[in-house]
Amino acid sequence: MSRPVRVVALGGGHGLAASLSALRRIGPPAVDLTAVVTVADDGGSSGRLRREFDCLPPGDLRMALSALCGDDEWGQLWTRVAQHRFQTSATPLAGSLGGHSVGNLLILALWQLLGDPVQGLDHVGRLLGAHGRVLPMSLDPIDIEADVVLPGDTELTQVRGQVAVARCQGRLVGVRLHPDSPTACPQAVAAVEAADWVVLGPGSWFTSVLPHLLVPELRDAICGTKARRVVALNLAPQPGETAGFSPEQYLEVLSAHAPDLTVDVVLGDCHAVTDPAKLQSVAATLGARLVLAPVAAADATPRHDPEMLAAAYGDLLEGGKIPPWR
Repeated sequence: MSRPVRVVALGGGHGLAASLSALRRIGPPAVDLTAVVTVADDGGSSGRLRREFDCLPPGDLRMALSALCGDDEWGQLWTRVAQHRFQTSATPLAGSLGGHSVGNLLILALWQLLGDPVQGLDHVGRLLGAHGRVLPMSLDPIDIEADVVLPGDTELTQVRGQVAVARCQGRLVGVRLHPDSPTACPQAVAAVEAADWVVLGPGSWFTSVLPHLLVPELRDAICGTKARRVVALNLAPQPGETAGFSPEQYLEVLSAHAPDLTVDVVLGDCHAVTDPAKLQSVAATLGARLVLAPVAAADATPRHDPEMLAAAYGDLLEGGKIPPWR
């Protein structure tokens, strides 16, 4: 029997969750799935825990684990438990449970008990019955800083913090990390190096996708792996972070932040891409072929349908074939 196809998906937040929810549905061929998750969140429950306990922000890691839960009764129950957020009628106070999710607290508890972020996430994954492994991209909490041109201005302004960058109303020019050379998670680097396929995106481009390419060891692994690399495009621009972006601009920004990166496939939605020839031309500068497929939800919201995205990923993984765009 042939071994499973090793797939590593990189990102964070809802975009990575959408990709993982699709990838776990694929079979055959069987998929050995690993998620590598950004650790720059500084808002909400994650930000509070990060500041209070000097730990990695657990929120995006929790979302990835939840996305890997199965569709059976156990998996769906634990998805709801992990995502459940405590609510209070009182004004939230520092250290109160209000606004915290169960999954974040569970992850934090295991980190404190075991003293190892990766081991703690592995234990949570087994508890939830996750169909894959979740790893942080770095063992250090990271801050994102962006260069922004604000409305009505021509000078660059620096905006720091994932939440501030994501909500910024100016034009984002570039991002960097603090510390500028964070320590990559060794298991994440090893997973990328051993992968058959590496998937970047969809998701918040500047705050969830690009940061993986700014961690030196992880960037080198992504650029140097023998795996085929797929870039999954967003369905629509994100207010603030990528407002007004065309599909081509996602690739141009990716190339500007990682000039050595080559890509095998750019995956887009056949209805969201209005000029396939232009997008194919830009994709070709990265060495990629454009693949268009119906992957958007039928309700016209800018989110991926997990079954349809699974079908598109499955076509790529099956025998390693890369169909032409159409």
